[in-house]
Amino acid sequence: MSCATVSSFVHGFGLRKWFGHDPERWPRFRQRHFAELRSHEESLLPLLKAARRGPVTMIFGCHDTEHNAAVALRDCLKMYAAR
Repeated sequence: MSCATVSSFVHGFGLRKWFGHDPERWPRFRQRHFAELRSHEESLLPLLKAARRGPVTMIFGCHDTEHNAAVALRDCLKMYAAR
């Protein structure tokens, strides 16, 4: 088992503030968050490698389980894994 901090994957404060957990902003939040992740693609590699070895557990502190940065990160990792 390996443990890593997700701080490398946390979106900027401005993006988080803009999103405000508003489900109507979710599609645009995902696009902007993916763009931030792509700009730090090398930071995704250890997490992507771990995901290829087995399940990865992401812990988040948001009440909305469908619209949050962990979900966006999961979706981004799935996109990279499909390449």
